[in-house]
Amino acid sequence: MEFGIRTWAACAAQLDTQQAWQAWSLAPWLPVGDELPTLAAMAPMLRRRITALGRAALHPAYACQPNVDGIPAVFASRHGDTQRPLQMLGDIANGEPLSPTAFGLSVHNATGALYSIDRGDPGNQQALAAGRDTVEAAVVEACGLLADGEPEVLLVYYEAPLAAPYAIFADEPECLFGWAWRVGKPQAGQPVFSLASSGQVIGGAASATLPHGLEVLRFMLAGEPALNHAGERANWEWRRHG
Repeated sequence: MEFGIRTWAACAAQLDTQQAWQAWSLAPWLPVGDELPTLAAMAPMLRRRITALGRAALHPAYACQPNVDGIPAVFASRHGDTQRPLQMLGDIANGEPLSPTAFGLSVHNATGALYSIDRGDPGNQQALAAGRDTVEAAVVEACGLLADGEPEVLLVYYEAPLAAPYAIFADEPECLFGWAWRVGKPQAGQPVFSLASSGQVIGGAASATLPHGLEVLRFMLAGEPALNHAGERANWEWRRHG
């Protein structure tokens, strides 16, 4: 699978410009906090429903949005929103009625759906979760759409720390962040990225500093030639050509 990245954007606490992200990629650190830019691009009535995780996803999505409607989007997150479902479980335990609005906003495709509603764009949209292979699964999906003839795909990846009761299940460093790539088929004169799978898990050390989603962004920004990742289903090899 080969693809090019037409444009990119990212969002995390203390990192609010592309220049800041480029400097971060050369000396990375784990962003701390949930102070993110206001989601000014979204209509206020929809914006009030967005959590910090949604802002982390949608701020870069709007920054990378295509110039035309109908371009497919792939939204991907390992865990999505864990806070709202936990609240609803607490409501059930306390014998309180569930809020239909809270339920609608807790499902995995809610963030992408609000983005689509705000833009009035009926284009194809996917919401993915695939454990430690989530970033790679999103790229596979995007490349499949390109192979089917789509000119570009908006790929959005985002994560937040797990809700406190689930923290014992965390298997990588956690922080609030999101990034978006507008990807297309390789073009002459621009870097080409490829992703390959060995089909088996051999193992390998994960980053002790960053979640895998940020490690992939760092690889892209730093201009490194390769990145290897041991997922749950396969070993993955990212490469940069040119």
